[in-house]
Amino acid sequence: MTTDDTGRLAENLSRELRHIVMLLRRTTAGQPVTAQQYSVLGSLEDGARRMTELAEEHGVQLPTMSVQVNRLEEAGLVARGTDASDARVRTVELTGEGRDRLRAVRQARIAYLSGRLDALTAEERSAIARALPALAKLGRS
Repeated sequence: MTTDDTGRLAENLSRELRHIVMLLRRTTAGQPVTAQQYSVLGSLEDGARRMTELAEEHGVQLPTMSVQVNRLEEAGLVARGTDASDARVRTVELTGEGRDRLRAVRQARIAYLSGRLDALTAEERSAIARALPALAKLGRS
């Protein structure tokens, strides 16, 4: 594959991923928690995280992440704490309500996406399944 081919592939992949993300965001439209805030909740699924880690992961400045976390805390979806190794460091973790809300949104997105996948041919679904390992590798590199 040439550099031009790789560039075109990257452009096409970027466009299609944007469409898929927008499609999934429709499942949470009209809810009091934004898609970005659900993304933050997802980042907390495996346990408490430092505010600085969250900001870096989401590509925002610390004050922007603080605003998001404040809103999630006011909604009872996250709780703040301190790092056991350094009391100056602020952490954030999911509350039970936050975990329940995240689970419900995931289920809604999966159901919505399942319906869209059902409309594809078996061959198209198979092609997506074969592409998943490469997409996962892209997303974690």
